[in-house]
Amino acid sequence: MQKEDLRIVYMGTPDFAVESLRQLVEGGYNVVGVITMPDKPMGRHGSVLQPSPVKQYAVEKGLRVLQPVNLKDEAFVEELRSLKADLQIVVAFRMLPEVVWNMPPMGTFNLHASLLPQYRGAAPINWAIINGDTETGITTFFLKHEIDTGEVIQQVRVPIADEDNVEVIHDKLMNLGGRLVTETVDAILAGTVKPVPQEELLNLSEEELRPAPKIFKDTCRIDWTKGVKAVYDFVRGLSPYPAAWTELVHPQGGVQVMKVFQTEKVFVSQAEKVFVSQTENSFVPHKEEVGTVSTDGKTYLRVALTDGYLNILSLQLAGKKRMPVADFLRGFKATEGMCVR
Repeated sequence: MQKEDLRIVYMGTPDFAVESLRQLVEGGYNVVGVITMPDKPMGRHGSVLQPSPVKQYAVEKGLRVLQPVNLKDEAFVEELRSLKADLQIVVAFRMLPEVVWNMPPMGTFNLHASLLPQYRGAAPINWAIINGDTETGITTFFLKHEIDTGEVIQQVRVPIADEDNVEVIHDKLMNLGGRLVTETVDAILAGTVKPVPQEELLNLSEEELRPAPKIFKDTCRIDWTKGVKAVYDFVRGLSPYPAAWTELVHPQGGVQVMKVFQTEKVFVSQAEKVFVSQTENSFVPHKEEVGTVSTDGKTYLRVALTDGYLNILSLQLAGKKRMPVADFLRGFKATEGMCVR
């Protein structure tokens, strides 16, 4: 069978899924249908319906689009069956019922933004960075009953630099994922796929499994009792979205919610018993309680932690726009005794 004859149904919703669909379409693959989420109500009263990024692209390319509310609905299942797909591809979509993923003769494979079996779940990019990993990747695997547990088809490894945040790694994996999806389709067509059970990969690595659960607002609150590196990774693991947040407390009373997008580590030198900036190589004695905020009112906003400081470089107060710390301080009246919690 040639790729032009292979009938593909594609399933996805956010921006991350658009690139794989784009590479399939521009690569000449036969995408006979696109499944995506129903349009989302937007605006103050929910009166405006916003189509998903995948739907917008699919409509632009004249592809057939289905938007089921219930994936087990008999009418949807029959309509899906009428597309006579040979293969289904899932990228950043919903959990599928067996009646859907088990439908095509060549199976259904998923693109996942981690090196499975690590980081099964909804937020693999976030958690890899939050945990301070120096490497992540993408995986294609065949679907089975338990989520993100199917046999691995192919993987690509990607380094995580110390300054990378979620946006940077998201875009890298999105672009590489598009190529991996088409390579996986080619391998399936060529009959060269040799799926590997995830249990074998786990036994080879001997690493403890780390999950990637969905992130909620409470998940994003900064715990300042953790060390400099842990909080630094936490902030970049949630930047720019949904963003780590904290409460800025004023000694005279009043609390402001503050999102933090970028920070700079300032570590302790055990030999000198002083703190050393990672970029300026300057020495800053540590005399603050954990969570204490200090500033010169012009260039820096610094938070004391157990083993050093974090300089906040980019932030946003509730109801305001995101800005560099110097711009923030220009219109902010700092008071002695401020802290975060």
